Amino acid sequence: MSRPRITQTLLNGSLAVLLLGAPLALGGCGFQPLYGEREDAPQINAELKRVYVANIPERIGQQLRLALQQNMAGDGPEDPDGYTLVVQPSVSSESLDIHSDNTSGRVRMNGHAHWTLYTVEQYPKFLAQGDATALDGYTATYEQYFAQTLNNETATGRVAKTLADQVTLQVATWLRTQATPAQKRTQGPKAFYPMPNAIPNSEKDAPMEQEGDDAIPDMATGRGAPSPTGGL
Repeated sequence: MSRPRITQTLLNGSLAVLLLGAPLALGGCGFQPLYGEREDAPQINAELKRVYVANIPERIGQQLRLALQQNMAGDGPEDPDGYTLVVQPSVSSESLDIHSDNTSGRVRMNGHAHWTLYTVEQYPKFLAQGDATALDGYTATYEQYFAQTLNNETATGRVAKTLADQVTLQVATWLRTQATPAQKRTQGPKAFYPMPNAIPNSEKDAPMEQEGDDAIPDMATGRGAPSPTGGL
């Protein structure tokens, strides 16, 4: 009757040895935790505390800046004397689930943030830049005005938090590796399409709409044009 207990004890011991040896094995493969402390590398947590997040206008900018400050500070007070982080966010929305009465049952929100990192000195030096994206949404409830407003504000807050997490991770990666993060590729000139339902500006100036990043005009998908914000 004691054999199963002995076998289970041996298995538990073997599992403990494997778990304890896992970090050593990963280290031998070149894997290093981003926030791990190493004597031959910058202390990421301490460096993040030295990042000053520049003011970002609009409501989503406030939410994004607060989330970034919380991420950068970590478990202690920040001391932003080393870097300045400038973030320029934008959010666009598109209507999904179009009904027969031309109302929508779902709103999708697309968030984007371009960030740049500078030194803190009389003549700041450019260090790095990158882009973050976020996708969220909420159910449209046109008959409930306050619920619709609350859903929109909550989704905007989630987009801001997701963008802040991605920007923090990219900045921390640069502080550790000094490698340039991936950037959004610039595209060529975009096409413009006439808006037949819009009121003309004049006899020779018809309202035009610019295509989106997917080469489809907003009026074809029900989405709204992004609202850019940001700056020092």
